[in-house]
Amino acid sequence: MSAAMDFEQAGELKIGQVGIANLRVRTLDVARLSAEMRDRVARAPKLFARAAVILDFGGLAATPDAATARALVEGLREAGVLPVALAYGSSDNQALAVELGLPLLAKFRAQYEPVSGSGETPSPGSRVPEPAPAPARPPATRADAAPGMIQTAPVRSGQQVYAENRDLTVLSQVGAGSEVIADGSIHIYGPLRGRALAGAQGNEKARIFCRAFHAELVAVAGHYKVLEDIPKELHGKPAQVWLDNEELKIAALD
Repeated sequence: MSAAMDFEQAGELKIGQVGIANLRVRTLDVARLSAEMRDRVARAPKLFARAAVILDFGGLAATPDAATARALVEGLREAGVLPVALAYGSSDNQALAVELGLPLLAKFRAQYEPVSGSGETPSPGSRVPEPAPAPARPPATRADAAPGMIQTAPVRSGQQVYAENRDLTVLSQVGAGSEVIADGSIHIYGPLRGRALAGAQGNEKARIFCRAFHAELVAVAGHYKVLEDIPKELHGKPAQVWLDNEELKIAALD
């Protein structure tokens, strides 16, 4: 009797700042995870080939043993990506990172963590408590409101533009092989041929707007789609990208 088919992916891949991807392991199946990444590299070699990946075991019931984790690292390398660190986690995770000789990075982790409200002392495996509320500030006026970042020149292949804590407006094209990133929304008044990542710090309300959609990749709050996943009827059209219930939506602008 054949085993029941499981169509859910074993790993959830999100892309954050500076192009580092976070691979959250859902099912600890080395062969399956390696095959999934091999398929992603094959579908988008310019994007994922030799991409830096952070392994996140926070979604598992238990931290894997060193032998299994090492096999996963090797499997992913053979698939064409480069695991460079483990996501910050429990004390077991810290010990595993030492055994593997990999650093720990907290990047992207906060997007997954629930609010515990336990009041316990922070530990590597717990969520950092929210800071105390800042003193009330007078409402911002038009004069002191922070403007978005404006990029007037074309963004060419190999270039990266990052708008920290604000929107990004590009008045020209975003060329193939280039990347624009913003913690807020991204507005592009020329063709988008490279990568655009909005809501890089986890802002799920961020959007991407462009005049001519040819993107290699678009992402909002780490949820992404590559060119091969985008309907052909949208190519070359004015379009917007947004997140709806953790599903990335792309639609032509009227």
